[in-house]
Amino acid sequence: MLGNRLRLSVFGESHGEGIGLVAENLPSGIEIDTCAIVAEMARRAPGKSPLSTPRREADEPRFISGVYKGHTTGTPLCAIIENTNTRSADYERTESFARPGHADFTGFKRYSGFNDLRGGGHFSGRLTAPIVLIGAILRPFLSAKGIEIGAHIVRIGKAEDRRLESGEITPELLSRLRAQELPVLTCGIDEKMRAEVGSAKKDGDSVGGIIETAATGLPAGLGDPMFDGVESLVSRAFFAVPAVKGVAFGAGFQAAEMRGSECNDALYTENGRVCSKTNNNGGILGGITVGTPLTVSAAIKPTPSIAIKQKTVTIDGNENGEIEVRGRHDPCIVPRAVPVLESALIFALADIIMSSYE
Repeated sequence: MLGNRLRLSVFGESHGEGIGLVAENLPSGIEIDTCAIVAEMARRAPGKSPLSTPRREADEPRFISGVYKGHTTGTPLCAIIENTNTRSADYERTESFARPGHADFTGFKRYSGFNDLRGGGHFSGRLTAPIVLIGAILRPFLSAKGIEIGAHIVRIGKAEDRRLESGEITPELLSRLRAQELPVLTCGIDEKMRAEVGSAKKDGDSVGGIIETAATGLPAGLGDPMFDGVESLVSRAFFAVPAVKGVAFGAGFQAAEMRGSECNDALYTENGRVCSKTNNNGGILGGITVGTPLTVSAAIKPTPSIAIKQKTVTIDGNENGEIEVRGRHDPCIVPRAVPVLESALIFALADIIMSSYE
């Protein structure tokens, strides 16, 4: 269960009948814009690009409760997304072995061998579709408060883009990035990223990357120190995304190389609003928003399902063995993770805002 005031749970398995979500304490009266939701879901959906798995899913949600006459009611919202293109036979030959990088072994131990191994089961990246759905539902709630969310790809493999600078982070820029298949800041870097993915795919391998997500329009004073700080709550939402292995705000780990005179963000006031020319602290001080743009980066690991033969153990961990993973897999999940992280940030910020005004 994710959230404090807002509560989110997801259900289903990659190769089950379907997946979905239950969201509690959503504000009533949010318009359910079906076209906008479908468009947002399509950004994450598989099978639409040579950069992703050929598995095709429509990812069109069906609302079971919590929506009436096109608006949220404020009661628990339940939605289901059907699985329509599964190929479970791909996993029958390897189900006796733990796939390296997957949660097969840990899931076996946690659930005493009753976990669904097909496509990763409940541990699958397929379960990020409900996260995108809740983000699509809540985006208008934040937009009505002047808060906009967007993201861009900083790195895929060795191809690296520059990071966002504080003064350039505007709603217009974030909107332009959301319209790009590979959202980048530097012209031409997207082709280098495609080449990285193509090279890994040709070798039967995969590649990871880094995504930087940003929010504009946040008021100063949101959040709490320490345990319920903005960094803590956003990080929890980000780490709900299976492929995320690291989260950093602002300059992140680069701050370790700086002196205080370099890392501190000098503040100034303009038109009644506090601003900063740098954003090394990611718009957060003491767990509380400054009012400047919030920036948070996430490291996305390479897709663990690769065609190269790997050493492993049997699913119970008692014998050594080797495995060749078959099936339909993304050579790089970074592009599809962009809307997922946007949605994770949307949910976390909506929860923080609602908790702040209780």
